[in-house]
Amino acid sequence: MKNHNICNVSFFMIVGIVICVVFLNMPVVSSGMDQVEQNKKNTEEEHLDRPVVHLYFSDKDNSFLKAETRDLFHPDNPTEFGKNIVEALIEGPRTGLMRTIPANTTLKAFYITRDSTAYVDMSDTIRDAHPGGVKSELFTIYSMVNSLTLNIPEIDAVKILISGKEAMTLNGHINVRFPFKANMLLIR
Repeated sequence: MKNHNICNVSFFMIVGIVICVVFLNMPVVSSGMDQVEQNKKNTEEEHLDRPVVHLYFSDKDNSFLKAETRDLFHPDNPTEFGKNIVEALIEGPRTGLMRTIPANTTLKAFYITRDSTAYVDMSDTIRDAHPGGVKSELFTIYSMVNSLTLNIPEIDAVKILISGKEAMTLNGHINVRFPFKANMLLIR
């Protein structure tokens, strides 16, 4: 009788183990809600790589800087993100705003120092093709400064170089020998 009970217990244990193995190896069928949640998570992750940034361009009357909102690729490296912002400023606005950096200007170098100062090295075109005037120079400088400092927490100030050299002015009016901090008074 004992042998018969042991056989029954062994049989049921084996059947239980087989059932567990079968269930553990079955593919998981997800509901439609799981797919919606996964799509939402993927969209959120994509948005982290392409955050909304505010690029500052001149208004039509050349009176103030106005923000143009854009989705811009955001690498983990703040230096690479800064390059992307400056390149977007060089491309110019996509809405009814006015460009602040002359067309055909190129970014020669961009780096951030330990004291949180970004160095933006622009080609000679920024000076040679600049329309001139105090206000235009001011907007060229602060479109870069505000776009970088207000979008990248690792940047507190911006120093502008022209073809790898320190310049006295951008185009004869505003001293660019020192770094600039954001100027919120120019934004509307």
